[in-house]
Amino acid sequence: MLIGETGKAFDDENYIYELKLDGIRCLAYLGDGVTELINKRDLRVSRIYPELSQIHKQVKGRCVLDGEVFVMKDGKPYFAEVQRRALMSDPFKISIAAQALPVSFTAFDILYKDGEELTSLPLMKRKEILLETVKENERLSISRFIEKEGVTLYQLTEAQGLEGIVAKRKDSRYYCDKRIKDWIKIKNLMDDDFVICGYIIKEQENRNVTSIILGAYNREGQLIPQGHVTMGLSNDEFRIISKHKTIPHSPFDTADENAVYIEPTLVCTVKYMERTSKGGLRQPIYKGLRYDKAARECVYSG
Repeated sequence: MLIGETGKAFDDENYIYELKLDGIRCLAYLGDGVTELINKRDLRVSRIYPELSQIHKQVKGRCVLDGEVFVMKDGKPYFAEVQRRALMSDPFKISIAAQALPVSFTAFDILYKDGEELTSLPLMKRKEILLETVKENERLSISRFIEKEGVTLYQLTEAQGLEGIVAKRKDSRYYCDKRIKDWIKIKNLMDDDFVICGYIIKEQENRNVTSIILGAYNREGQLIPQGHVTMGLSNDEFRIISKHKTIPHSPFDTADENAVYIEPTLVCTVKYMERTSKGGLRQPIYKGLRYDKAARECVYSG
């Protein structure tokens, strides 16, 4: 189930409020002596997180949990490390990373328990079952929530420099693969996922600066330009982007003669202050590549 709306902080006794962790969403299939992690693109990612291989021992029976894989650094979620891990394939490097900055899995929902589908139950009942099922340790935890006071929790995330909160209706069911407005994202900084369509290398003050060309699909399925982002792009990530398959023409109706266009299949996350009146991004900052999301899922309806 996907978040269906972005809004401002509010108080409502019909909702609960949870911290929005800056991690990677996964389903955890636990039981029969096995931990299997599946990301949003339906890819198995357990090998990337060996430190989570035993979390099936922390649950009663067989279950499927919905949650996030994240890393804590200096007391806060640290997305860059989770994203860096997602790019790894060498078992030795993964092992070193797991020891240096181990990931954890926080569950905020439970979909199945011992063969019984729970998605038709209201959220608060699922929360009860989740609490009964999971025994927490340093690698597996349950997402905390508060009731009614969404504004207070949001203000605390602002003060601590955290990403924001998610509001969820107490009586909401779980709809697989659907974007439902019963879950509302409330963020300090906006961010979105974009298709990487190419790049432009410019010379500024005797150094080269790379600008990434962003796109997203409209409701008609057409790829449309979403501006550029320069800040935050690392050399390692640009090497991956620059090795991607190039195409001889722009994927948009317009083209920049200085641009190198690539096959529009890579996805990245970009933070920004707000959308401009023309739909552009104000003060965009490149956050990282995403391998758990397909390009066609990057939709802008503005």
